[in-house]
Amino acid sequence: MLELCSIASGSSGNCICVGSDNHHVLIDAGISGKRIENGLNEVDLKSQDMDGILVTHEHLDHIAGLGVMARRYGLPMYATAGTIEAIKNTPSVGKIDPELFHEIVPQEDFVIGDLTITPIHISHDAADPVAYRIKKENRTFAVVTDLGNYDDEIVQQLQGLDTLLLEANHDIHMLETGVYPYPLKRRIMGNRGHLSNERSGQLLCELLHDKFGTVVLGHLSKENNYEELAYEAVRLEVTMGDNPYKADDFPMYVAKRNAVSPVIRAE
Repeated sequence: MLELCSIASGSSGNCICVGSDNHHVLIDAGISGKRIENGLNEVDLKSQDMDGILVTHEHLDHIAGLGVMARRYGLPMYATAGTIEAIKNTPSVGKIDPELFHEIVPQEDFVIGDLTITPIHISHDAADPVAYRIKKENRTFAVVTDLGNYDDEIVQQLQGLDTLLLEANHDIHMLETGVYPYPLKRRIMGNRGHLSNERSGQLLCELLHDKFGTVVLGHLSKENNYEELAYEAVRLEVTMGDNPYKADDFPMYVAKRNAVSPVIRAE
């Protein structure tokens, strides 16, 4: 059994819990330690139940609570070499015991309990960012956010998933006509920025298969997207895309920014 629960997902903070019957990990800790604890409690888990924190990259909406969780619970943290160095140079995180850092390498599997984890290199304006694929026996989940683009390697790494949490960051029209300064708009829409709703749907089309389970749309921009728009835009890409599947063929929902989302389980 594998399960996934979004504690928070959005441009203002991210924390995802993935686990089995016996082992659980957090993917990112971009909200306060208190919010993480409360969120885990809502799904009958505790911070002490976590076997570690998988860090995707060093931006604050992914590591804001990392120092607190490390100091309070001594949780090991797994990240690439570039991300570890960037975290150490982020003053707001505070002091972390160096022995809690475990260096990982993109595309090389590592094991935590009964979970086999593959970090996948992604294109984002951070030191050394990754997405994560997590497998237990015949079940595979992935959490893929903060990527400006995707290539054949990413598509290949994400084949055969049961559940996927996928970024649908912004609506292009809202971003283009919004209040963000032009350089920030270019950054978000660039190859090292974030996936739009449409690009998210296009990537999803390349990952669907007959036994695909659930897709969760995450990391929505507070200023340049909203839940209904992301949901309908991705569904439209799937239904109109060059693939044999339709949006009604599998469950889809949008992860909440400030609330715990439903737990997804694959037995």
